[in-house]
Amino acid sequence: MTETLFHAYTPLILWTGLGLLLLRFLPTAFPQLLGRMLYWIGVPVEILSLARRMNFSEGTSLAVAVTVAALTTSLALAWVSLLVGNRVLDRNSTWVAERSCQGSFILSSMLGNTGFIGLAIAPLFVSDRALGLIVFYSITQNLVGTYGLGVFLASYFGRLPQENRWWIQIRDILCVPSLWAFITGLLTQGIELPDSLESGLKASIWFVIPAAFILMGIRLGQIQGWKSFQLALVPAVLKVLVLPGLVGIGTTLIGLPTDSRLALVLMSGMPTAFAGLILAEEYDLDRQLIASSIVVTSVLLLLILPVWLVLFN
Repeated sequence: MTETLFHAYTPLILWTGLGLLLLRFLPTAFPQLLGRMLYWIGVPVEILSLARRMNFSEGTSLAVAVTVAALTTSLALAWVSLLVGNRVLDRNSTWVAERSCQGSFILSSMLGNTGFIGLAIAPLFVSDRALGLIVFYSITQNLVGTYGLGVFLASYFGRLPQENRWWIQIRDILCVPSLWAFITGLLTQGIELPDSLESGLKASIWFVIPAAFILMGIRLGQIQGWKSFQLALVPAVLKVLVLPGLVGIGTTLIGLPTDSRLALVLMSGMPTAFAGLILAEEYDLDRQLIASSIVVTSVLLLLILPVWLVLFN
């Protein structure tokens, strides 16, 4: 297991470290430009490629149901944590006061890295029978979570209260390029593309993942002080400890097979998504909090993963 984790985390460490090194040589506007390129071009191309190769299976409905339940539960937990933190934990000052910080706090608690890290780690610990659950959990997390509810929340917290209208958030969701890329991929599954174009789509992952890691490294290098890391502890605990524990208990109570249960526990406990940082760039949320949460949840995953394997395998 140690060797498997080493291979899964090596790209994260290398590309993030490169981002830290490049920070001093890059223009100030580069991180935002990179984030917007990932949002509008990189991630949609990757999702288009995955959608063209996706096969529906019997476990689709189960994966979708558990993913939606996990998303709504994590959203509720994050919201309650904000209320408790602001009213109880710090009576002398507001715990998380700014709207941009509140938005990043909720996104850090809710959005998991089921694509880059989840699809790399979870299949190593379950049998082939549970692979369908892993794939569809990741797809549902991205479409319903990141580029559905995630965009809605980022749009809401990225604007002043007087500028918010419900139709603005709906418009932003309908304009998400990844949503249309997914639909296009499904509709063109039966259409053969030129070999060069098909190879280019499949190779898109080799641009998107390193670029996301580099962006995280740049934002980590810009963090000043420990405040962001302190705030990141709460969403990190919710994301990596509380949520997968609840998923494990729930799937045990309904009698799921061991492999299916472990697959859903692992996917629900993935670290905070890099896509949260991309949304923060697009909607001007707190980048430092999300970057800190990505680091803290990634470290926690290394520590807690053996526990989930013992409890739910």
